[in-house]
Amino acid sequence: MTSTSSETRAFNAADLGTLVVMAWSGEAPDGDMPYLLAYPLGDGAGGPEATSAAVHALLETNGLPVGGELTDAAARPSLPVTMLVEAGHAVVTLPGCNAQCSLPPEWLAAVGERGYAYLVFTTRPWPDAEPGKPVDPEAFAAFAGAEETLTAAAHIMLPARRLRG
Repeated sequence: MTSTSSETRAFNAADLGTLVVMAWSGEAPDGDMPYLLAYPLGDGAGGPEATSAAVHALLETNGLPVGGELTDAAARPSLPVTMLVEAGHAVVTLPGCNAQCSLPPEWLAAVGERGYAYLVFTTRPWPDAEPGKPVDPEAFAAFAGAEETLTAAAHIMLPARRLRG
């Protein structure tokens, strides 16, 4: 994920460091759910604590409550977070930053059925899961499902948009 500075932001963009997005799908009561997990590595200019605070400020500034209830982006069209799904990739964009990740076939099938994905954007750093390095599925499940990860996150139902041809 890349970040850019903005004079209107209540955070120091350099403190964001590296933000990563990973996709997976999982069973839900009504079928497969496509999930995205966005997290910082904690490598921002001020270290892990400043990184976490900067991500928290980024989310709150954009109307995404951390640790609060689920935000339905379809019901809030002015919400400044979007997801474009195209050519086997998802691009998540917020003012000041964006990220792209590759999508597994089962995720694409699930988002095709539902029309949206469940984004968990946590302020909790995970320095062990760097871009381009394989992630152990058990370690991923432990981090993504940890109470500390989930309570330090904004939870968003994010409509999947596609390019018009």
